[in-house]
Amino acid sequence: MKAAVYYNNNDIRIEEMPVPEIGPGEILVRIESSGICGSDVMEWYRVKKAPLVLGHEIAGTVERVGADVDRFTLGDRVSVAHHVPCEQCRYCLKGQYSLCDTLRTTNFDPGGFAEFVRVPEINVEKGTFPIPDGLSFDAAAFIEPLACVVRGMGVARFTEGDSVLVLGSGISGLLFIKLLRARGAGRIVATDIDPARLEAAIRMGADEAVDASEALPARLKELGGGRLFDLAVTCAGVEPVVLQALRSLDRGGTVLLFAPLSPGVEITIPFFDIWRDQITIVSTYAGPPVDSREAIDLLVSGKVEIEDMITHRLPLDRISEGFRLVAEGSESIKVIIRPRE
Repeated sequence: MKAAVYYNNNDIRIEEMPVPEIGPGEILVRIESSGICGSDVMEWYRVKKAPLVLGHEIAGTVERVGADVDRFTLGDRVSVAHHVPCEQCRYCLKGQYSLCDTLRTTNFDPGGFAEFVRVPEINVEKGTFPIPDGLSFDAAAFIEPLACVVRGMGVARFTEGDSVLVLGSGISGLLFIKLLRARGAGRIVATDIDPARLEAAIRMGADEAVDASEALPARLKELGGGRLFDLAVTCAGVEPVVLQALRSLDRGGTVLLFAPLSPGVEITIPFFDIWRDQITIVSTYAGPPVDSREAIDLLVSGKVEIEDMITHRLPLDRISEGFRLVAEGSESIKVIIRPRE
């Protein structure tokens, strides 16, 4: 089979490798659609593990079924989560699935930027979902990123009517805007430094889109009639964004750290202000199965529309172009790779 092997953001090679063999309890999935995630182009995170096949936002068709698999048959349309929790450890029993060691070590083989993937038994049991009729493969590739956003909003304890600042209007920021609008957020303001992304934020449902290089939070306070935000979500992994978020909250507000900074980065925070105004800081990672199921419901019901987010559909042999588009950001929103084309 063909697979896109990642060496670095500017060196992705289409190589031949054997179709994975499956064992009992496993399935082989033919990839139909695989989304390029912002984390796929996060070179500081990826390059140390290279060479490898990336791609974790997948939808496909069951090609082979191993012994003892009774939930799926040949030809079934499925979405597969690459990370799944054990559901038995002390973290899982408290609902903190993203902290589970199993979730952090599970994956499928080799990755979604290939023609086929082997789905291990635990992923078949806990992280493989039938794609409902009427939901396209391209739309189903959004289940994983949307599940991460669903998880984040739960961790942040978002409630209807909250005013929200979304810092960073890439794909995750735009998904937050879509879900916030669907769940009845009050005022939604987005920031970015790219004019195209600011325009996209307005199209996706933000009330205002502000250049992040402006004097924040003064400009935000002006827009809010003197009031700042109940919730701020960091969707860009750069240091100034975290400080902008902390300084843009109303008393009792919450910062959700969604996009990571590179390891070792330290930030000086306004501790007294955080203490005085009772600011809550939370973080989130991954989208466990419970959130994937909710993401599927949101997509099927049409409460979160995603077709207007897909800007490019590319065959596997053009994946380098896809990585460039995602890394640069201004020409694309969501890039879908279709290995069968």
